[in-house]
Order: sequence, then structure tokens, then C-alpha cells
Amino acid sequence: MQILFGATFAAAVASLAYRARALTSSGAIAAFVVGTTVFAGAGWPGAAVLFAFFLPSTLLTRMGRAKKLGIAPQGRAARNGWQVLANGGVAALCAAFTTHGTLFAAAFAGAFAAASADTWGTEVGLLSRRRPVSILTLRPLRAGLSGGVTPLGIAASVTGALMVAWVAALVRIAPLGSVALGGLAGALADSVIGASLQALRWCPACACESEARIHDCGAATQLRRGVRWIENDAVNFAATLCGAIVASAAASS
Repeated sequence: MQILFGATFAAAVASLAYRARALTSSGAIAAFVVGTTVFAGAGWPGAAVLFAFFLPSTLLTRMGRAKKLGIAPQGRAARNGWQVLANGGVAALCAAFTTHGTLFAAAFAGAFAAASADTWGTEVGLLSRRRPVSILTLRPLRAGLSGGVTPLGIAASVTGALMVAWVAALVRIAPLGSVALGGLAGALADSVIGASLQALRWCPACACESEARIHDCGAATQLRRGVRWIENDAVNFAATLCGAIVASAAASS
């Protein structure tokens, strides 16, 4: 009955997100799978942690949308299936094993805390009046490129991690400190990988850097730095995996 109820609830939420254009059709299907898995494995407490990530992140994506479209138009589209799995796949897998012990529960919450910290940092950071700098070199970067940080974005990342950590502690999924630490570690990993290994391309038509294979102008871009197959979804997956591992390790100590 719990699985059936969870599947029904997940389908309703995914359908609403699809109608609100927060998710594409593939994104809605992926959200249904993630939501059902979380509910089946961790019940209502797990669903509360999921919503602590999903609801604020959806609202923040829409905040200041006009300005964000001018900075990173391709990143403002509805989330597709790969994007949903990149942010929620690790957490869903951990949720399936939460009955096996507290370490999986901490890993589950830590993965969502990392996804939350990264999303808060990105969405709020794009509204910063200060130009971002590379987390590795401290050199100025164009707003919207991965690996860039601002004081506002860092503060938002901390808030996003604490949001999920607080809910996880409130519903007794995992300790607040362990989950928050996992979330911050995941956000840090996201920025470091984004500034080093993530593919950065060059648009010859516009003479500017881009992370997309096809620039907004329609021209094909050329690889300039990083590993060709490491793109934003792969970086997000790595960040949530880092968050899960760190939160689990912290909970065990």
C-alpha cells in the first residue's frame, strides 16, 4: 500500500510540475521514478526531504527569470529526464536501502542537500551584482559559466544545504550536521569539477565561451578545455554522490 500510495502521489506531483513547465515529459517520468523510489524506501520522512529540495529549487529557478534568460538562456529551460536523474538519482538509490541502516539514510539526505546547495548557489548567484570568479584561480568569469562563485551564491549554497539538513533532522532521517556537511561538500565538488574537468567550449561565431555543444546563436561550438563528455549533468551527479559519501562518513564518525 505504501508503494502504491507513493506512486500515486509522485505521479500527481510530476504531472503538476509538467503542467507548470518546470519539467519536460522525460523529466516528469524521471521525477515519478525518483519520487516513487524515495517514498517506497523512506516513506513520508523521505518525501519531506525530497520536497525540501524540490519545492524551493523550483521556485528559485523562476525567481528573476528575465535576468537569468539574458545570462544563461539554455539553462533556464524545463528540466529533462537526465537533469532530474543527475540531481535525484543518487538519493533515490540510497533511499531504497534506508532500511539497512542509518548510513544509507544519511547518504540519501546528503545527496539531496548537495543538489539543493548547488541549485540555490546557481539560481541565486546568477542574480549577484558582483562578477563571479573562478573557484580555482580567482580570475573573473562570465556569469553563468560553471566553476564561478560569488559571495551571494556561496551564502545561498549554505542556506540550501541547511534547508534540507534541517528537514532531515526534523523528520529524524539523519543528523543536521552530517547532512549539512555533505551538502556543502557536494556543492564545493560541483564548483571545482565545473572549473576544471567540465567541458568548456568556444563559439567561433560569437567569439565567446559556452558550455553548450550548440550555442544560442545556432553555431556549433569547439572544445576549449576539460573532458568532452563531462557536462553539467555529469557534474551534478558527481556532486550528489560526493554529498552522499561525505554525509554518510560524517554520520558514522
